[in-house]
Amino acid sequence: MSRYDFRVVEPHWRKIWDEMDAFRATEDPARDKYYVLEMFPYPSGRIHMGHVRNYALGDVVARFKKARGFNVLHPMGWDAFGLPAENAAIENKRPPAEWTRENIAAMRDQLKGLGLSIDWSREIATCEPEYYRHEQKMFLDFLKAGLAYRKESWVNWDPVDQTVLANEQVIDGKGWRTGAPVEKRRLAQWNLKITRYADELLEALDRLERWPDKVRLMQRNWIGKSTGARVRFELAERDEAVEVFTTRPDTLYGMSFLALAPNHPLTERLAADDPALADFVAECNRLGTSEEAIERAEKRGYDTGLEAIHPFTGARFKVFAANFVLMEYGTGAIFGCPAHDQRDLDFARKYGLDVTPVVAPADADSADFAIGDEAYVGPGRLINSDFLDGLSVEDAKQAVVTRLESDGAGTGAVTYRLRDWGVSRQRYWGCPIPVIHCPACGVVPAREEDLPVTLPEDVSFEKPGNPLDHHPTWKHVACPECGEPAERETDTFDTFFESSWYFARYCDPQNERLGFDQDKAGYWLPVDQYIGGIEHAVLHLLYSRFFTRALKDCGYLDVEEPFAGLFTQGMVCHETFRDQDGKWLFPSEVNRTGEGASRVSDGAPVEVGRSEKMSKSRKNVVDPVDIVETYGADTARLFMLSDSPPERDLEWTEAGVEGAWRYVNRLWRAVADEADGPLALQGAPRPETVGESAAAVERAVHKTIDGVTGDLERFHFNRAIARIRELSNAVQELDGEAADVVWARRLGWETVVRLLNPMTPHLTEELWRRLGHPTPLVALEWPAADPALLVEDSVTVAIQVNGKLRATIDLPRDAAREDAEAAALAQENVQRALDGKDPRKVIVVPNRIVNVVI
Repeated sequence: MSRYDFRVVEPHWRKIWDEMDAFRATEDPARDKYYVLEMFPYPSGRIHMGHVRNYALGDVVARFKKARGFNVLHPMGWDAFGLPAENAAIENKRPPAEWTRENIAAMRDQLKGLGLSIDWSREIATCEPEYYRHEQKMFLDFLKAGLAYRKESWVNWDPVDQTVLANEQVIDGKGWRTGAPVEKRRLAQWNLKITRYADELLEALDRLERWPDKVRLMQRNWIGKSTGARVRFELAERDEAVEVFTTRPDTLYGMSFLALAPNHPLTERLAADDPALADFVAECNRLGTSEEAIERAEKRGYDTGLEAIHPFTGARFKVFAANFVLMEYGTGAIFGCPAHDQRDLDFARKYGLDVTPVVAPADADSADFAIGDEAYVGPGRLINSDFLDGLSVEDAKQAVVTRLESDGAGTGAVTYRLRDWGVSRQRYWGCPIPVIHCPACGVVPAREEDLPVTLPEDVSFEKPGNPLDHHPTWKHVACPECGEPAERETDTFDTFFESSWYFARYCDPQNERLGFDQDKAGYWLPVDQYIGGIEHAVLHLLYSRFFTRALKDCGYLDVEEPFAGLFTQGMVCHETFRDQDGKWLFPSEVNRTGEGASRVSDGAPVEVGRSEKMSKSRKNVVDPVDIVETYGADTARLFMLSDSPPERDLEWTEAGVEGAWRYVNRLWRAVADEADGPLALQGAPRPETVGESAAAVERAVHKTIDGVTGDLERFHFNRAIARIRELSNAVQELDGEAADVVWARRLGWETVVRLLNPMTPHLTEELWRRLGHPTPLVALEWPAADPALLVEDSVTVAIQVNGKLRATIDLPRDAAREDAEAAALAQENVQRALDGKDPRKVIVVPNRIVNVVI
C-alpha cells in the first residue's frame, strides 16, 4: 500500500456517502442554514476544467460549513435549453431532448466522480416540463402585474442562430455565442419590465457587501443612471418638435446640429419619401445595435433638410440622421456640442459644422480658448453662453433646467441605460411562451389548468427558422376565450429566463403545484455563497436580481436579493501549440523537452504560444476525465485548489498535477503505512510529560487549525493547503518511539487529515478509517484550536542600529529589558557597527524592536 489506490478508495467512499445519505438537506428552523451554489452547467456532454475548478471551490465551502455545524444545502442541476442542443440535433439528426438527456446522464456521472457533496435528490433540468411549467405560470402572473408586455421594436438579430439577442448578449457588435455580426430587425417581442426596478437594483448594490467590487461596478454602469434634462426643439416650418435627453444641459449654447437615430419615428417618416435616406437607414441597420460597434464605426450622417430651433436663442441648426445615435437610449435624438464631446467633434469636422467652446478651464483665457482635434471634457467655467457665463458646470446645469422649465421648453429628468429585457427567441429548444393569438380576442393568456404548454417532439429542422412556426399541428388551438381557431405563440423564452429563478426551485424541487413552497424558500434563501464566472456579471446576475424582486411582488418570495455572497473564480489556462502550418495542436500531441517542443507523431517542431483560457478552438484543453482516470479526483481537486488564489487564473501544468500527486502519495505512505504501527493508539491521552519537540508539534497543530479555519472562511484555499503541508512536514520530521512523540505524531496526522478533508475527501476519509476511527469525517465537527496554544512562547525581534535593520533574533516572550539588550549587543553585525565603542543608548520596544543608537 505504498501508493494511494484511488481506483479502489474513491468509489468506495462515494458509495458510503450515498448509503449514509450524507448530503441530503432538510429544512430545520432550529439550525442555521448555509446555501452553497455554483452556477449550474449547460449539459454539453463532458465536463471541462472550468467545471472542475468551479465545483471543487463550492465543495470545499459546503463541506467546511457542514463541519462547522451549518445545515447545508448544496444542489445541482442543468441549464438544459438553448441553441447548442438544437444545432446538435440538426447535425446529428437526433431530437434535442434525447441528445440533452444523454448528455446530462454522462455529465452527472463525471461530476459524481469528483466526490462532490451534492444533494442529488434536488437535481433539476430546465428542459423538463415539471420545471418550466412553473415559469410559464410566473410569466402569466407577470402579465397580470404589468411586468410582461408585447410590442414591436428594433431588436438585435443573430443571422447565424436566426434569433433575437438581448443587448447584454451582443459583445463587440457580435452575437455572444456565434460571434456573427448582429443586425437590426423590427419584430414583435415579449419583454419583461426590468426598468421598473432600475432604482432599486442600483441602490441595493451598496448593500451587497459580499459581492466583488468589480461586479457591482459593472452592474452599476449597465443600469447607467443619468441625471440631466429633456429639451424640446421646435422644427422650423413644421408643426412638430423633437425631444432630446442630455446629461450636459450646460453646453446648450455650444450646439451646432441635431441628430436623430436611424430608427427614430421622424427618420422613418422622412425615409418613406426619401430613397437615399432609406438606403442610409438600411446601411445603419447592418451595423447592429451594440454601443461598441457603433463607437468604432466611422461617424456618418444624412442631412434631412430639416432645421431645429434653439430654445433660448432661436438660432436654426441642421437636423441629421446619424449612425451613432441609438434609439434605445434617451429619446433617440441628441443635440451635438462638438467642443465638449469627441463623437460630436468628429462628426462636426467631417461635415464642416461650427465648433463653439462653452466650457473653459478655470485658468484659461476665455477669449483665446479654442478646440483642436480633441474635445474638452474637463471641469471649468461657462463661456460664450449668455446668462450662464462664469458659472461652474454644475451650477450651469441647474440654471439651464430652471430656465427650460420656466419657458416650457423642457424639464429636469433622469434616464437609464438599462432597457427592458426582451425575452422572445425564435427557436424550438426553449420554454414555450404560454399565450395564444386569436384573430378576434387578440393576445390571450393560456389557462393555468392547461399548463405546461409542452414542446412537440415530432419537429423538423429541414427548413430554416423556428420549427414551431412550420409544425403542421402544434400551434393550431382553440382560443381559450371565444373557442374559435387561434394560434399559439411560437417564440420561446430566452434561456436566461430559466436561470433567473432556478436557485429558488432547488428549495422545493418536487413541488408539483408551485415552483416552490414559500416557507421552504424563506428558510433557504438567499443563497449564502454563489460561485461562478465574472462573464455573468451583467446577464445572469442582473436578471436574477430583477426576477427575485418580480417574484416578491407577485407573492412568491419574501426576499429581494437572490445571492448574499458572490465569488467569481479565475479561468483555467494552458499554453497553446501550433505546428509549422499554423494549425492548433492538443497538449497531448506535443512532446516537451528542455530544448523546445515537437509533435509526438513525427517530431516536427512545434511553436509554443502564450498561456490562454482553455478553449476547444485553440485545442489547449486537458480533459478532466483523463486526469481523474490517471491521478484520481482528489489529486485533480488538490491541484486546482492549491496552485493559485481562486479568484485568479490558474495555469494548468503537468508538473503541477504531478506535484499534487506526489504529495497525496507522501501523505498516504506517512499515515497509512504507519497506522498499523505506533500510530495505532487511538484515543490515547496526552502524556503527563511532553518534550519540547512534541510540544512544538502540538502548538503547530493548533496554530494550523486556527489559520486554516480563517483561510477557508476567506476563500484563501491555496494558503490553507500550504499551511497543512507545512504541518505535515513538521509531523514527518518528528522522529522516535517515545510516548509523547508517538502521541504528538498521531495528533499531527489526525489534524492534517481532518483539515484536508474538504479538499481531498476520499483520501482523508480512508486515512481517518485507517487511523482507527469508526465515524466518517463527513459526520464529524470541524476541529477547534486551543486558544492557550496559539500564544507564542518566543517572538522574533528586529535589531536595528541607528534605525537600520542589522539582524533578527528569537527571544522569550516578554523577556527582561536587560536580556533583550544583551542579546542584541552580542549580534555580530551590531558588534561590527559599534567597532569597539559603547552605544549612546539602547531603545527596547518589548517583543518587537531593539534599536542601538551609536
